[in-house]
Amino acid sequence: MQNKTVDARGMACPLPVVNAKKASEEMTEGGVLTVLVDNEIAVQNLTKFAASRGFQSSAEKKGEKDFAVTFQIPEKDAQTAVSQPTASSEPTCAPDSKKHGLVAVLSANTMGNGEEQLGKILMKSFIFALTKQDHLPETILCYNSGAYLTCEGSDSLEDLKSLEAEGVKILTCGTCLDFYGLKEKLAVGGVTNMYEIVEIMENAGTIVRP
Repeated sequence: MQNKTVDARGMACPLPVVNAKKASEEMTEGGVLTVLVDNEIAVQNLTKFAASRGFQSSAEKKGEKDFAVTFQIPEKDAQTAVSQPTASSEPTCAPDSKKHGLVAVLSANTMGNGEEQLGKILMKSFIFALTKQDHLPETILCYNSGAYLTCEGSDSLEDLKSLEAEGVKILTCGTCLDFYGLKEKLAVGGVTNMYEIVEIMENAGTIVRP
């Protein structure tokens, strides 16, 4: 068992998660990994990363811009045992678990180039049309000005909430929310980071961009 501390203060997304991932993989004997960050978005991203890896985690706020996220890292053999099926497991015909199915990427709060007002009308129509499809997207990713779509005041909130109620995972870039001052106005879905955005897009069956 070993203890390790990663100082990720001042690092932009997704570096805190990337460095935490690298450090956790190096801790083959297990132990306690502590990651120091300076903002709540990074805390949320690290907590989500821990959950995705099956690590127990906790977060402590030490100051206004001083947070510590702690992971309990199991031994490497234990991690492998958790992730791999036992020899007696019956084979199944499930689809590839790495695939994220249909992913809709909303990188702006307007659709197309030209008049901004028209672009907003088109985007609203696009999201409404998504709710009427026979096959709904598995995930919707919102980043850059697309972050406005999931926040208070968005004309598409009801449609997005309807999609979420149907099981669609809606994720908005935390760095983008912070940049536009929308962190406290998120009204649907959860917060994500660039590491997860790349991972989802890389493993998507199909990507739709308006």
